[in-house]
Parts: sequence; structure tokens; C-alpha cells
Amino acid sequence: MTTNIMAAASGEFTLGGDRPVRRMGFGAMRLPVGVFGGTPRDPETGIAVLRRAVELGVNHIDTAGFYAWGGVEANDLIRRALSPYADDLVIATKVGPLRGPDGLPSSQAGPERLRELVEDDLRALGLDRFDLVYLRIGGMARDPEESLGERFAVLAELREEGLIRHLGISNVGAEQLAEARSIAPVAAVQNHFHVHHADDLELLRQCEELGVAYVPYFPLGGGDRPLDAERLAKVAARHDATAAQVALAWLLALSPAMLAIPGTGSPEHLEENVAAAALTLTEEDLAELAGQNV
Repeated sequence: MTTNIMAAASGEFTLGGDRPVRRMGFGAMRLPVGVFGGTPRDPETGIAVLRRAVELGVNHIDTAGFYAWGGVEANDLIRRALSPYADDLVIATKVGPLRGPDGLPSSQAGPERLRELVEDDLRALGLDRFDLVYLRIGGMARDPEESLGERFAVLAELREEGLIRHLGISNVGAEQLAEARSIAPVAAVQNHFHVHHADDLELLRQCEELGVAYVPYFPLGGGDRPLDAERLAKVAARHDATAAQVALAWLLALSPAMLAIPGTGSPEHLEENVAAAALTLTEEDLAELAGQNV
């Protein structure tokens, strides 16, 4: 599928009250490899995908230093593809997870490592300051009992020093959001959320009320567990769209605070994803999809 529909069709959200971003963004996780442990992707294809994303109007790119596999690093590709960066381009990173000997993110950094991780990402990307840095806590599962205060305070210090414009938190619940906000302003929350995994609706509404961006990771299922396309097929057929496009359009319709960051290493999938910015779902569609949440 080829399209010239631009990301601007998704509308804008003002991150942290001062940084406008289009609500259809791009996640860099899949640039180095389709699934952690798989075959590394061709770096030149990744560079082409990034350049095409910007051509299509994407100005919000989500990355992390641990998005790397087999010598291919997402941050390196972003710098090679897009530096010098456009003034309106927002680059967000995540710190916290540490890669083990197998290359997989399998442990967490303590407070003493966070400055180093942020500075490493700044160097890799060729930046002087990040627009947004998330503290990612926990493993793949969320732990509502885990305190983030000591670690988040380190990022708050880096914000005061001018290395970070805005702070975010990832893989968190409402109590952890409150804990973080007691230390420093929170501009974004990034959690696991999609049309078949919508347990976070209450937290999404809280973010919307607070003016905090909600950024779903795995918006299309993620990893080796993609969305159940058959459950989206009826709505997709009504719009001559794909299941993935319907899933992305559903996210954008759910809240004005929602920022989508679908990731891909394929130019064709990139264009399909961005085209979802212009897909308007009807009340009938939304009601039907709401009944599919599990």
C-alpha cells in the first residue's frame, strides 16, 4: 500500500505544555530487528524508513539505547538518517532497562546508572538535550508496588540541569504516576495498551485530565503476539482499511491525549500506519470495537 497521507491528519498534542507533536508518531524499536533474538535488519532500510517517516510529517520519534541487536542500533540509525534534526522534531528516549549478556533487556539500572544512560543516548543521537526522557520500570509485567521515586529524582535533577526538557514514566500505574508527580512534572506516560488490551482506561482518563500524554507501546499487539485481525475485520472492511489501521485509528479516537507510536522496519508498513491518521471511525465502529476488548 502506498500513500501520501500525512501524519498531520492525526492532529496535535502539546507535550509538557510547550512542545507540539503530531499524534501519529514513530517507534524505533523494530528498526534493528523484528523481534528480539531474530535476524538483524539492514541498516540502510532502517535509514530509509526514518527519512520517509519525516517526509510523511511524523515529528515524534520514540527510541531507547537498548533498541539494538546484532550491531544495529536504533539511535545510530536515527542520527545517520535525520541529523541535523528539524526544529520541530521531538525525540524521546527511555532509560532503566539494562541488556544482559544475551543482548536482551533483562535487568534494571539503579539510580547511580541513570545519568550515564541518558548521556550515552545523547551522544549516540548527537543531541545536547532530550525533549522527553522516560523512566521505564519493571520487566515486561507491571509491578504496582514498585517505587520509582529515587530513580525519578535523578532524572528530575538532569531536567534541572537542562539535559532534559520533559520527563515521562513507563510501565506504571496510578500510584506510581502520583509518586512521580510529587517529585517533578510528568509530561507523558507510556504503557502497554491496544484495542485488545485496554485495561488502562482509567489511567488514560486521568492523564487526559492532567494534560499528560498517554503513549501506548505495542499498539499493534507487539512481539510475537500481533492483534487478532479477524476481530477487526468487519470494521476494516467497511473502511477499505487494514486491521492495523483500524487499531491505530481506534487509539487516536479514544482520547486527545493519545500519541500513537507504531514501529516498523518496513517502508510499506510505515506508509500503511501513517495513513491510519486520516481514518475516521464511526460511532458504530467504536461501539463494535469496544465490545472486543479483553
